Amino acid sequence: MKLSFKNFQGSPQLYARIAGLLYLVIIIMGFCAETFVRNKLFVSGDANATANNIIHSEFLWKIGITADLIMQICDLPVMIILYYLLRPVSKKLALLNLSFNLIQTAVLVANKLNLLAALFFLGDAEYLKSFTPDQLHTLSYLSIKLHDFGFGIGLIFFGFVCLLEGYLIFRSVYFPKTIGVLMTVAGICYLSNSFILILAPQFSSIALLMPCLLAELSLSLWLIFKGVNLSVWKQKVA
Repeated sequence: MKLSFKNFQGSPQLYARIAGLLYLVIIIMGFCAETFVRNKLFVSGDANATANNIIHSEFLWKIGITADLIMQICDLPVMIILYYLLRPVSKKLALLNLSFNLIQTAVLVANKLNLLAALFFLGDAEYLKSFTPDQLHTLSYLSIKLHDFGFGIGLIFFGFVCLLEGYLIFRSVYFPKTIGVLMTVAGICYLSNSFILILAPQFSSIALLMPCLLAELSLSLWLIFKGVNLSVWKQKVA
């Protein structure tokens, strides 16, 4: 039996709630990995202290990496469901949004190798004995810094995702325009912070990303508890 887009007309609310729950998992995993792992173990400007923290909390470091990967796994069904929900507004823009999201996820998954490298440099393998402890600590520290910049590069693509989703949500009528505005602001914040990180890293600040948390949490909770305005969504599909 051949399935088409119209075969799924009856299930947008279910898909919306699934996407909302997975989006909430993404937010929680990302917050925990950053706040309770990397911010706890990474000491800015001190490679030796950072290395000692990771060595003594190796399993915690691995938990942080695992949480990040769970984020990316959950991101795949979320982006597909959002494509399905937003396609009635504009098929071309929804597809463009999906493309940006796929690139963002691919970049962030590959970027986890930098966090694994930071751990490998602090191991006790025989081939590492050609380096001094200080050199290994520095290499580990540099790997974490590379991860920070890789994360920023991935968020450039996600910034465009938020801009497109914001526009599509605003135009949809079956989602609140307020969430569309919040997602647009989030996109601007992501893009601004990432380009500042590349061009003038001393001015980069986590405070610039606070509106992003508000926007994405609002979208997640709306999908869980409200979903879509079903009658309007079906009219758009028709």
